[in-house]
Amino acid sequence: MARGSRRQDSPRRRNRDRHGRGLRGPLYPATLPAARSRAERFDALVIEALEPIEARWRTELTQLDVAVDDVPDVQVEGEDGVVEDGNVPLARLLPPTGSDARARIVLYRRPLEARAKDGADLSDLVHDVLVEQVANYLGLDPDVVDEG
Repeated sequence: MARGSRRQDSPRRRNRDRHGRGLRGPLYPATLPAARSRAERFDALVIEALEPIEARWRTELTQLDVAVDDVPDVQVEGEDGVVEDGNVPLARLLPPTGSDARARIVLYRRPLEARAKDGADLSDLVHDVLVEQVANYLGLDPDVVDEG
């Protein structure tokens, strides 16, 4: 058999024992919190920040969805419902459209993480942005939405 060619009937093995260090695998078991990705941890943070808001305003928020994107799309000039830090959107409130009868708050993970000093700061920032977006959706002052 020529060098570089392989048999058609045997697939190439990917997880080999390189340099005698053992087979590659996950560093942490899937049951430990450290095994979660940054995106999964951020999603959990958003759910945690949304729970007290949703508990108080449940009936008013039945037609609202909350989503997370990694980064914002290219910004269109004159868009309403955008929470920005400088020129980078942190979140956006999308009103219901003809085909979609629900409004949506979209939080942008990477810009929010970039502005936070640590995990507690990120938690506070996500909470503040959610409160501001929900207040914008309800047409109320953010202090009214956050008290409770």
